[in-house]
Amino acid sequence: MWHGVQNAAGIECRFTLVVEMNKLERIVEHDAGARAVRRCEELGCEPYSDMRGGLFRPYLGAAHKAAMATLRGWMHDAGMSVRTDPAGTVIGRYEGAEANAPALLIGSHIDSVWNGGFYDGALGVMLGVECVAAFASRGIRLPFALEVVAFGDEEGSRFPLSMLGSRAMAGKAVGDVSQMRDRTGATLHEAMRGAGLDVGRMGEARRNRQDILAYLEAHIEQGPVLEHADAPLAAVSAIAGIQRFYVRVQGQAGHAGTVPLSMRRDALAAACEMVLGIEALARAHVDDFVATVGKIEAHPGAVNVIPGSASLSVEIRSADAQCLERAFLQVKELVGGIAERRHVGWEVQDHQTFAPAPCDGRLVDLLRSGIRAEGMPEHVLVSGAGHDAMMMTDWVPTAMLFLRSPGGISHHPDESVIVADVQAAFAVMVNFITRLPEVLDISARQGTVV
Repeated sequence: MWHGVQNAAGIECRFTLVVEMNKLERIVEHDAGARAVRRCEELGCEPYSDMRGGLFRPYLGAAHKAAMATLRGWMHDAGMSVRTDPAGTVIGRYEGAEANAPALLIGSHIDSVWNGGFYDGALGVMLGVECVAAFASRGIRLPFALEVVAFGDEEGSRFPLSMLGSRAMAGKAVGDVSQMRDRTGATLHEAMRGAGLDVGRMGEARRNRQDILAYLEAHIEQGPVLEHADAPLAAVSAIAGIQRFYVRVQGQAGHAGTVPLSMRRDALAAACEMVLGIEALARAHVDDFVATVGKIEAHPGAVNVIPGSASLSVEIRSADAQCLERAFLQVKELVGGIAERRHVGWEVQDHQTFAPAPCDGRLVDLLRSGIRAEGMPEHVLVSGAGHDAMMMTDWVPTAMLFLRSPGGISHHPDESVIVADVQAAFAVMVNFITRLPEVLDISARQGTVV
């Protein structure tokens, strides 16, 4: 039901809009999914990649700028006005029934990791373009605008701060980032200037809250759960929070042939026991919790020298903030116990915390009902991976739709999707857009959300 229209002309307009929306539900674009996939594949090769034989599209690199230009053309062809914000996010806007109406943001990112896959991020943007094209081709104007947003630095694969575009749009603090450098030594200031942007104006990317209704992001799952369940799609209930830190272990270097085992303070041996202990802790956890040691280093690193120091990265994730904090303390207790028994020193360094990001329950239910309407089994997942949606959940009502990842493969050239799944995601997103006014109780006249 459409809200906020009272007079006779308004009632007639509302009736016409409902009829048109019902028509859209029956006459979907049957090639929308295939076209979205084809465009992701087109962006997977030169000039849209900065590496030979694979895909690498770092923020504001030559390939990223080429992808932005092509995307602007696709957005324009779909019926949108197009602009680039001060953080380098490409924004296509399809106006609502009233000028300057608040907008539903639909999108994801178009940068990629080194030797990555074609669909991570880009698929969500292409599906957004397809959704707008379906409404625009029928001349349907909604009580709100649609904006497709293509963020440029979700991965953090060029500069050491991920989700820069979505952080800026949501008004999150980024600090003085102008002198951040990439692996070639180029600063963010230089990279932005090369793209016609001014790092000093990045704060102007912040959007007014009253201009945004909600945020919807479609994304491949990047894991094996949906494939294991033989399910094409899932609604995301939350994005897991992260505690990320390094454990530095200090032992005593010595000659590998002359120091008895009983007298050694082997930092690497202690670190290895810590790795196995952290894994056991995670396996024993009853909550939705994972822990990973992804990097370990030992010094001096010689075959005939007892390691005198070692460091290991630790990352723990959970959608439950209390679980996350409790697990961090448990890891510290575990590490401390091993260090004491092995007579080595230890400390935690470079500790970073990313809070869990719950999606809006009303929008989760709306996605679930859309999945049901397509005759597919309902699944609700917690996202273990971070996404631009993390920057949105405490700012505007946010929803995420996951698509099955064959083989659970992502961040890899073998990343793939099933076209039928993408077509189903398109249908669920159209349903979501169609029914959003009744779920958020949007006033067409005032653009308010209850």
